[in-house]
Amino acid sequence: MAMYPRSSLHNWRSTVSDYWALTKPEVNVLVLASTLAGFYLGSRGPLSGLRLAHTLLGTLLVASGTATLNQFIEREYDARMRRTANRPLPAGRLAPSWALGFGVLLSAAGALDLALAVNALSSLLALLTLGSYLAFYTPLKRRTPLCTLVGAFPGAMPPLIGWAAARGSLGREAWVLYAVLFLWQFPHFLGIAWMYREDYARAGYIMLPPKDVDGRFTGREIFVFTLALLPVSLIPVFLNQAGAIYCLGASLVGLAFLFCGARLAHSRSNALARRLVLASVIYLPLLFGLMMVDKIST
Repeated sequence: MAMYPRSSLHNWRSTVSDYWALTKPEVNVLVLASTLAGFYLGSRGPLSGLRLAHTLLGTLLVASGTATLNQFIEREYDARMRRTANRPLPAGRLAPSWALGFGVLLSAAGALDLALAVNALSSLLALLTLGSYLAFYTPLKRRTPLCTLVGAFPGAMPPLIGWAAARGSLGREAWVLYAVLFLWQFPHFLGIAWMYREDYARAGYIMLPPKDVDGRFTGREIFVFTLALLPVSLIPVFLNQAGAIYCLGASLVGLAFLFCGARLAHSRSNALARRLVLASVIYLPLLFGLMMVDKIST
């Protein structure tokens, strides 16, 4: 039996791990959860498992390609930040040209899968997400704190992709899901920006208002958007999209999330920012999960 040298096996595993890291799998978990929610809530009649599988695969590939291309663009700046300096590109473990090709390949494969196996609208939305994220959000991170607002538009696309994949069109219920994810991004990403404000500044990223040294404005932003998220998350009940179980559950998790936002707005410590970010990644799939469980069939 042929045996591979340990060093070669280790290098192969390390390379695979680096390419995997380029796709940002921790982010893609939430992308897939949001896409799944959009697909399930947009479905009428029996759920098509094959169509769902292609929807998730295509969306995952485009999201992974977007993350890879974003790291390709930002590799020089990532090298200046402690939290990103050890990523494959700034650390020099992968050649930028290979990462570029990998990102393009993933994006093209995902868009093609959605177009051929699902429908044109879902593919178009995925490509629109990729294009607007890379063309607007990525460069604006070094120019204005409004980048979070700009990035929230493509960032809220996953449930629209899922809904479009299931139904072939977008209704008002789909846009409610979009609004939920749009608002959710502000406490989530502003919490991250506050935690790593010094690291971002080191790389020249303007994620927070430069004059907001004590974080009062950022804290108010977080509180306002988290507060706005609470009534918006209840709109599905009034649209007869979800029932009483969802109404109660969404109210409780919304109030808990608001409490975390209010604590950070008051004290603005890194520890509270970390708790808010953790609460946000629990809140979103829990909210969508409740909506799916208590879906009212139409």
